[in-house]
Amino acid sequence: MRSASGARPPKDRADPANAPVLAAMELLGQRWVLRVLWELEPGRLGFLELRRRMDNCSSSMLSVRLQHLQSAGLIVKNTDKSYELTTAGTELGVALRDVWDWSRRWAATLTDPADRTV
Repeated sequence: MRSASGARPPKDRADPANAPVLAAMELLGQRWVLRVLWELEPGRLGFLELRRRMDNCSSSMLSVRLQHLQSAGLIVKNTDKSYELTTAGTELGVALRDVWDWSRRWAATLTDPADRTV
């Protein structure tokens, strides 16, 4: 796989050059993280509204994920207690658009409509 610049990524996972990618994958692979980012993409939300949109995510788990995302610099908690994406969070959303577009195309190829909600 080549990056947008055409350079090949290091093949050895132990290579220090992989550390940022692995750290990002670890963060984004945590349950609810991508969903929080998805819900905040259109704009700021208060905790209760965000919780309402998060289906089965408990308040305590949402609090933990919000703290992780704040520590990672992807979201910020405003003085009015709402949350919104930082510049880095917005840039991540731009980077993920290709993945979201791919997922729509992939879901359309599934033969069982129940599989499309995965």
